[in-house]
Amino acid sequence: MSFRSRIPEREAKVQGKTRGSLERFERARRALAGGVSSSLRRSARPYPLFYTHGAGSMVEDVDGNRYCDYGLAWGPLILGHADPEVTEAVVRQASRGLTFGAQHDLEYQVSELLTSIIPCADQVCFASTGTEAVQVALRLARAATGRMKFLKFEGHYHGWMDNVLCSYHPTAKEVELAGGHPVPAGRGQAPQTNTLVVEWNDQAALQRVFELHGKDLAAVICEPMLCNSGCIAPQPGFLAELRALTLAHGTVLIFDEVITGFRLDLGGAQTWYGVTPDLCVLAKAIGAGAAVSVMGGKSEYMNLIAKGEVVHAGTLNGNPLALAACGACLGRLSREASTLYPALRARGERLRSGLEAILRQSGATVSTQGDGAVFQVSFMDAPARTYRDTLAADRALYSDFALGLLDEGVLVLPDGRWYLSTAHTDADVDATLEAARRVVAG
Repeated sequence: MSFRSRIPEREAKVQGKTRGSLERFERARRALAGGVSSSLRRSARPYPLFYTHGAGSMVEDVDGNRYCDYGLAWGPLILGHADPEVTEAVVRQASRGLTFGAQHDLEYQVSELLTSIIPCADQVCFASTGTEAVQVALRLARAATGRMKFLKFEGHYHGWMDNVLCSYHPTAKEVELAGGHPVPAGRGQAPQTNTLVVEWNDQAALQRVFELHGKDLAAVICEPMLCNSGCIAPQPGFLAELRALTLAHGTVLIFDEVITGFRLDLGGAQTWYGVTPDLCVLAKAIGAGAAVSVMGGKSEYMNLIAKGEVVHAGTLNGNPLALAACGACLGRLSREASTLYPALRARGERLRSGLEAILRQSGATVSTQGDGAVFQVSFMDAPARTYRDTLAADRALYSDFALGLLDEGVLVLPDGRWYLSTAHTDADVDATLEAARRVVAG
């Protein structure tokens, strides 16, 4: 790609206009491990930027640079930055108290709203992060079935706890050496003796696992669209087969809708794909940026929590500040669903197809996939069907492209994932496509 010859120049320009971020990053590393609060943020290039505020589709860094934001805090900002309705609800609640460690009206109000929206949710419970909610779901599945093992898929991310943080982004060599066993993501993880792993979209492998281990499987957990590793949709019939196998073997089916919830559709992937799990996990978009997560499911499972047979605890669970954000966000998404989602999807598809066309016209080998509100741009010759397919992508080339966009005032995530919010406009899309043209022009 000819534009790569200008990347050193662009990188120097970015460094020149983000000196405040570099100074803060160097200071942060002295007291904050790695200088960041989540390991994934270390991959930012040329270094993690520091931000002061955002509004709508735009975010501003400490040096006064403004960016059209397609990272959206790694997904939560479905309504964009500082949505007025959400902000007003949070400020109003903050003036009354941040948390009580006790009950308040927003708990049942937001719960009622969620159970009216999410197909599988007869009841819900609240936590602060998707990681926590996943662990509650797995605990519930073990309690309901009396079994200990569960199945996950390669490339799927379900939080940072030991039992699920495996075979997330292994290298080709690690996959080969593992011989089908879970691959830990880092050092210090406890052995994953109860975790089984198969490839996403491999129906034959899925059937074999159930033939061998069906009687021992408490749960199967998956991202119904594999957003964390390429935005890979399920192949036709795959989720239906997964639902049929879990029902036949008395295994609990858990959809991790931390990303797909309220992005693919108001009712999440369950509505979009027409497959209803037993339990689901929701986070990110549910709170429009607030720290909150939800685990919901059918009464036969949720009753185990209600009766106190399964422990679900947490000081800040269901705190009024987070639920004020949830209520405002879900209220707006519900009221405007009939117009909001088609517009969001159409705008996202125009951006995705436009980027693909621009890159191909420049001579790049590129593939895009996903849905309008979340999609992937990869420098590879065909859409991925499994996580292993994504290993063929030229990540270095994407990193250069992303840096070029940053120089042009467009902020994207380093892994090729793009998020859209309701705050993004047609003018934003037009400006972003023009920025992409300038980058590839060199």
